[in-house]
Amino acid sequence: MDISKDLIAASSTPIVLAILAEGDSYGYAILTRVREVSGGRMEWTDGMLYPVLHRLERLGYIAARWETAETGRRRKYYHLTTEGRAQLAEESRQWKVVDATLRGILTELQRALPDLRTVSLPQIPERA
Repeated sequence: MDISKDLIAASSTPIVLAILAEGDSYGYAILTRVREVSGGRMEWTDGMLYPVLHRLERLGYIAARWETAETGRRRKYYHLTTEGRAQLAEESRQWKVVDATLRGILTELQRALPDLRTVSLPQIPERA
């Protein structure tokens, strides 16, 4: 499934903030987590992720530190700041409105247009 660049760009901030809310992480691990959670449907690249991380760092939503792994390789770890937690809460509220709006429109279309009755709406489990 190809997800449009516009949708990936729009969703990148809340996705990165949510991943960092799970715990500190570094670039490659974030890319792996996105792929894992999306069931392989979203394949982010370094060239897409690092500008997002740098922007979130400039905005004060995340902070970074360098650590040396057991292998001797240095990694830049990112963590969510207090401002980042607040932004994640706001992003979550906004995405819920967008999701509910789109689902409402699609549900009405399915009732009105018989052709769309065969199209199933994706079931996304609610998380507390």
